[in-house]
Amino acid sequence: MAGHSKWANIQHRKGRQDAARSKLFSKLSKEITVAAKMGDPDPDKNPRLRMAVKEAKSVSVPKDVIDRAIKKSQGGDAESYDEIRYEGYGPGGVAVIVEAMTDNRNRTVSNVRSTFGKSGGNLGETGSVSFMFDRKGEIFYKPEVGDADTVMMAAIEAGAEDVESDEDGHWIYCADTDLNEVATALEASLGESETSKLIWKPQNRTPLGAEEFAKLMKLVETLEDDDDVQTVTTNVDASDEVMQAYAEG
Repeated sequence: MAGHSKWANIQHRKGRQDAARSKLFSKLSKEITVAAKMGDPDPDKNPRLRMAVKEAKSVSVPKDVIDRAIKKSQGGDAESYDEIRYEGYGPGGVAVIVEAMTDNRNRTVSNVRSTFGKSGGNLGETGSVSFMFDRKGEIFYKPEVGDADTVMMAAIEAGAEDVESDEDGHWIYCADTDLNEVATALEASLGESETSKLIWKPQNRTPLGAEEFAKLMKLVETLEDDDDVQTVTTNVDASDEVMQAYAEG
């Protein structure tokens, strides 16, 4: 299911994109700082940092913000963040994975648990839903890079596992451990990608009606508004009609 772009469009139509812009910049800056602190501050020598910088550039984070985040990692006063994954179920039994970076575990787990509870969901143990997802590398190209067959051939040659193409672009998937290698090989044949990142790819999806989808989106949006939360992934499957009803609501 190529629901990636639809999901982004839904959020855009709800007017959250601009409102959440500074918060998104902050989250991406945090990832850049952590990636640079854990490895080399040179993106060319640090795959995780290179991915973080690319992700930041894809949403127009200014160069000086990126440079400042890298520089911050080299200072003696750089904050120390723990990376934590939370798992649970949202409305309608949808599986939810929340990835966070925090300097206060107690604060973060308290906020995440409270958000799940208020939204009709339940926070579970680590591993309670992640078995329903595969950890994959995802590389995205815009449609103008080539037709589906061209991209598929390039992806196979680069060592990718799967490609999903639609009018919005091409999503190329590979093993999580191969992401840097596959992204580099694709760059040689297709040029630089828009994004390359690690994701949780659902093995199966849970369909929801309009009412439950609206509740789930409220949970996702509230989680994403938390400064400690970096990403939220679900295995929801919503029809075009359900998404349209939500967008118009």
